[in-house]
Parts: sequence; structure tokens; C-alpha cells
Amino acid sequence: MAAIRSRARADAASYLCDFSSQADIRRLAAEIQRDHPSLHVLVNNAGGVNKRRTLTVDGIERTFATNHLGYFLLTTLLLDLLKQSAPARIVTVASVGHRRGTLNFEDLGFERGYWIMRAYARSKLANVLFASELARRLSGTGVTSNSLHPGRVATNIWSGAPLWTKPYVHFFLRPTFITAETGARTIVDLAVRPEFESTTGQYFEEGVAVMPSALAQDEGLARRLWDVSAALTQMK
Repeated sequence: MAAIRSRARADAASYLCDFSSQADIRRLAAEIQRDHPSLHVLVNNAGGVNKRRTLTVDGIERTFATNHLGYFLLTTLLLDLLKQSAPARIVTVASVGHRRGTLNFEDLGFERGYWIMRAYARSKLANVLFASELARRLSGTGVTSNSLHPGRVATNIWSGAPLWTKPYVHFFLRPTFITAETGARTIVDLAVRPEFESTTGQYFEEGVAVMPSALAQDEGLARRLWDVSAALTQMK
């Protein structure tokens, strides 16, 4: 935090939250609302992968719960504050991996056929669908919603991947990785640059607006995902 304060020449505060716990997300939202009378930027950028299927304290498959429902719940809880603070922007960090994602509402949590990459891709598809549906619901409010793939960023997200994947990641993928600072540029651009002030409902890959997968463009699928997500987070 000291480094952030120094570079930004401004005050900064930090909050800890377990995004696999809906109770903890509600606590975080309440603290933000308590401490900040306005909110102009919300960046959804928290997540992980799990080599084995596990459930959260809320009984939901952990990858979907953390990577998608965490975004959905926090954003929904903060929507009134964002609207009151308009103009405001919501940036959802997804992944090009959404292009391999599927949605099966009869088995969202992969009780049958769990695999780390299938679960991750599903959560990233949900991110793009959520951001697009959110943009439609926020039309005319002065709050924008976009999603993005920042590139292959060198973080520790894949440290928990199965052992047999480590050589592939090290020798074939790691040379294409970019630094966290480079990966953050698109996020920061969408959050603050004036030329994106009115941009909403778009998906970006490495700084360029592109069409997401066919499934990610399905408005009916996005509406159904919203309804299911609302039920799973008790936000109906």
C-alpha cells in the first residue's frame, strides 16, 4: 500500500475478502459502502483454478463460485452506489479461455466430468455474458460495463494446476507470458481513459474491441445466467 500511495500521490485503503464466501463478499460490500460515499470504478479481477472439484462454504463448485458468482454478487451489491456516483465504470477481467467455455444449467458445478480447464473456461464465459448483460441493464444510467482478456499474464494462478501440466506451462506457455504491469494496461485504460467514457457492452482482447465467442453473444443465455446467478447468491 505504501508503494501505491507513493506512486499515486493519494491516500489508499485495502480490504481483504475471500471471494469463495458469499458472506465475506457481503461484508466487503458493506465496508465499502460505509467508508466511501461515491464509487466511480469497479474492477472485477479475482479468481483461481482448482485441479480437483471442491465446494465452497456455500455448497457451490469453487471455480464458478469464485470467478463468476463473486463478481456478480459484489457488483450487484454495489450497483446503487455506482449509479449514484455516475459517471462510473465496471471492468470485468475475463479471458480468451471463454471461447472454449460451455454452460450446462443442469450441471453448472461439473458434478459429472470435472476438469480444471473446463471449469475455468466456463467461469470465464460467464464473466463475458455477465458483463454484457450488465451493460444492457445499466443502459441510460451513466454506468458502463465492459469485459476483457488482458493477455497471458505471469501470475501464480496456475500454481495449483496438475503436476503433469507444469512442463507444458513452463516450456510452451511461459515464453508468451507478459508482466502483470503490462497486463494491467487494458484494465486501466478501460477504467480511466476519456475515449472509453461511453464504451459499454464490449469485449476486449489485448486492448482491442473484438467479438467474443458465439455463446458469449447469446442474450437469452446471458439473461438466464443472470437469473440463475441471482438465485445462487440470494439476490432475487
